Amino acid sequence: MQRDITPPSFPQMPEIRINPSLVIAVIIGVLLIIGALSSYYTIPADSDGVVQRFGKYHDTVGPGLHFKIPFGVDSKTVVPLRRQLKMEFGFGTDRATNEDQTTSYRDQEDARSMVTGDLNAAQVEWVVQYGISDPRAYLFNVRSPGGTLRDFSESVMREVVGDRTVDEVLTYGRAEIEADCMKKLSESVNKLGMGLHVIQVQLNRVHPPPRVQGSFDEVSRAQQEKQQMINVAEGEYNKVVPRASGEATQKISEAEGYAVKRINEAQGDVARFKALLEQYEKAPDVTRQRLYFETMSEVIPNLGSKIILDDAAKQFLPLMHLQQLQFAQPQKQPSR
Repeated sequence: MQRDITPPSFPQMPEIRINPSLVIAVIIGVLLIIGALSSYYTIPADSDGVVQRFGKYHDTVGPGLHFKIPFGVDSKTVVPLRRQLKMEFGFGTDRATNEDQTTSYRDQEDARSMVTGDLNAAQVEWVVQYGISDPRAYLFNVRSPGGTLRDFSESVMREVVGDRTVDEVLTYGRAEIEADCMKKLSESVNKLGMGLHVIQVQLNRVHPPPRVQGSFDEVSRAQQEKQQMINVAEGEYNKVVPRASGEATQKISEAEGYAVKRINEAQGDVARFKALLEQYEKAPDVTRQRLYFETMSEVIPNLGSKIILDDAAKQFLPLMHLQQLQFAQPQKQPSR
């Protein structure tokens, strides 16, 4: 039995006719919409815009709404001119807004490992704060201004740290290191015309490598104890020396006062003797008798009890007995 194999019949599709005028109108409308949407742009308040026409620098505009030629004729680049940017070396902050602010962990390890001038190892972390001073120079004078500044910063820091001892780097030389790095980095940036200005170089954490951290801590403690003992000695010195100086000044003042007193007394005695001499020369007998009486009046009261006898006195012992009875104190009998 033979089967009738015939292909099924499909309904014919209606013929679609495209209106060329309509297509052209749609294309023109789309182009107009795209041109209208790409003919303006806005610059933030903390930035400036650099406009390029066919890839060549055309103008620098400030913040606000601006218009440009669409379809890629004019292009703009936003440059954060009024922002303070920073780069971190030896460490990194998460979610940094500046793409040049930090690097990978391995690069951070390499950046902070340094050798000092006395061939000791140190790990130095620091921050460079900078800003954009010339948008045109920033975009066109150097291919990668952020990366170039990072390389310059690391090179300058290694040079400055390599000129100093480990004690200077770890302790008292931080301010001088920051000032030297700031000066040399600014000179390099200005010489290349990078359109940047360095605001500050600040050391963050400076410490010895972890393997020798304990030894450095012991040295640091020894230095602190040394300084403490020096401070105690200076305090004792400041306490003892002024007191000794005061006592010496007091002794000198007392000696000077005693000398003045003795001089004045001597001068007074000399004046008195001169006056007596004048009177003695005028009347020797009278002056001699007066001096005798004055001397006796001073000496006799110091002799205690005195007995003056006349040449005619014959009974001396009874008189002595009466004198003893006169000065004797009567004793009181105890009451019963």
